[in-house]
Amino acid sequence: MTTEYKKPLPLIDEDSRPYWEGAKRHELMLKRCTRCGRHFHLEYACWDCAESTLEWVRASGRGTVYTFNIFHQAYHPGFKDDLPYNTAVIELAEGPLLVSTIAGCPNEEIRIGLPVEVVFEDVTSEVTLPKFRPASGR
Repeated sequence: MTTEYKKPLPLIDEDSRPYWEGAKRHELMLKRCTRCGRHFHLEYACWDCAESTLEWVRASGRGTVYTFNIFHQAYHPGFKDDLPYNTAVIELAEGPLLVSTIAGCPNEEIRIGLPVEVVFEDVTSEVTLPKFRPASGR
């Protein structure tokens, strides 16, 4: 764990706290509609049935790369030593899309449809970031 993390950190508020507390435990948390069962990332009501009662549940941590980008310019100084680095939109097995990064994989091997699984990086004593790597057994 690094002592001084130089990249931007998430703003943890009351609405997102269960998500970040789950990440700290190395669990990927999603919201699920109590009426129809649809999963969401950080929503306030169900898109399908308009139910406003959503519960936090542990996700499988599995998904596929929906789309991705390789950055060759650092738009924040904290990323300059990582160039080129990737960002990816992951379609989770439960349905929601989640923006993250693909770790442990050369950028040249990232592709749309790549099966991935969640891994966690403890970046500060307070923040753990969910990232993804190619799924084992792919």
